Amino acid sequence: MVRKQIMATLYPIGIQNFESLRKDGFLYIDKTALIYQLVQTGRYYFLSRPRRFGKSLLISTLEAYFQGKKELFKGLAMEQLEKDWIEYPILHLDLNTGKYDSVEQLMYVLDDTLHNWELLYGRSETEKTPELRFKGIVRRAYEKTGRRVVILVDEYDKPLLQAIGNEALQEEFRNMLKPFYGVLKTMDGAIRFALLTGVTKFGKVSVFSDLNNLDDLSMRDPYVTLCGISEEELHAYFDDDIHALGASLNLTFEGTCSLLKKQYDGYHFTAVSPGVYNPFSLLNAFKYKQLGSYWFETGTPTYLVELLKRTDYDLYRMAHTETDVDVLNSIDAVSYNPIPVIYQSGYLTIKDYDPEFKMYTLGFPNEEVSEGFTRYLLPFYTSVKSGDTAFQVQHFVREIRKGDVDAFLARLQSFFSDTPYELIRNLEVHYQNVLFIVFKLVGFYAQVEYRTSRGRIDLVLQTDRYIYVMEFKLNGTAEEALRQIEDRQYALPFASDPRTLFKIGVSFDDETRNIAEWIVRS
Repeated sequence: MVRKQIMATLYPIGIQNFESLRKDGFLYIDKTALIYQLVQTGRYYFLSRPRRFGKSLLISTLEAYFQGKKELFKGLAMEQLEKDWIEYPILHLDLNTGKYDSVEQLMYVLDDTLHNWELLYGRSETEKTPELRFKGIVRRAYEKTGRRVVILVDEYDKPLLQAIGNEALQEEFRNMLKPFYGVLKTMDGAIRFALLTGVTKFGKVSVFSDLNNLDDLSMRDPYVTLCGISEEELHAYFDDDIHALGASLNLTFEGTCSLLKKQYDGYHFTAVSPGVYNPFSLLNAFKYKQLGSYWFETGTPTYLVELLKRTDYDLYRMAHTETDVDVLNSIDAVSYNPIPVIYQSGYLTIKDYDPEFKMYTLGFPNEEVSEGFTRYLLPFYTSVKSGDTAFQVQHFVREIRKGDVDAFLARLQSFFSDTPYELIRNLEVHYQNVLFIVFKLVGFYAQVEYRTSRGRIDLVLQTDRYIYVMEFKLNGTAEEALRQIEDRQYALPFASDPRTLFKIGVSFDDETRNIAEWIVRS
């Protein structure tokens, strides 16, 4: 008997070119109905989405569509929707490549791109600046082909992101890019379609200040799932993969779905919208049949941490912040508020919305981000070395599970040691941030309730054998902290619980910038 060969699914991990994806038989989640709607109902667009969410593939799909490559869309929604399949001149600027540590580096990338376009459409000797060359290319492309130009810009904000912390360089980048992108407005009559994508929204006030014709799709309901994977798409394309992953993890189909949702779902880009899964992590989980922090393995930008530290930002507040749409849509005041860039980068998402006051509540989208980002932060705020985080957390959790109070408090004490003084601008916030990071990480292995107010932190930590009721005094003694536990009856809810109860008072010393003492009562 000849056994039928079953073809394995080819997951498009890291593949950003639509043509090669389709020709080589990789899985494609059909976004072409949304793309057709986009093209037919407007002309100038901007889209912000986190890294690895498929922005480059979206750009490439649009490029293939405007090249009239009908054969690539066989079997997709676009095949039925589009009737004309007209080929347009396309100008595709990709800023993904390049290390933008100087104005010259940005100029090199622009010059190379402009040169290649000029080989097709010519150049005038009077066109000296990047914006004049760009303007001339658009005009000649229109005149030469008789069709208006399509302009696609991938990762427009890469130079600006790499210059965070260098205000002078960032200003130079802005001054160069503002007139360059301004061509989109001055040459309106010669342009058929334009889309600019990026992670963040620097542009509203600075880079794109003259481009009031850009339609920002980032928080528009119809286009929430333009990048990423919806719940509906998950089951339309991946039910067999969910079964296979479940078999590998020894879970039911329902249990696997629940785990995937907890791990990779939860991105919300509008006030009320369905959750979106991280496509990169989801595809990797199906390919390797195991859950992992795939998104984090590709790198976390250090600029996020630098922003948090530079502004002495309270991490507890960050993970439970309330803000309005103006903050979410702006990044120009990044020196004073790191929330916009952290939200736009995908480390926070919309968790709730108050329509009366038009306020958004933000939080971590899922466990991959919550645990990954918190682990990433630990070496930046403590003496723990990068790469040693997992080891330290493992021992911390073991000590808590064993009821070894002195051991885990001594370990916590060591986290505060050897922290450079210059990194601690606000001692109170520093204490709170370290405690938040540590107990957030512990919370993935035990039940943790963490509350903070000015000058104090109280915390309840539960395992299957122990309950820890803890009070941290930032300005006071361990005895005072313990007295507060008694006076305010923090332990009362556990009076009839059979588990061993520890009441722990902890004090900090401002001079040593560390835990000074602790007292334990059971």
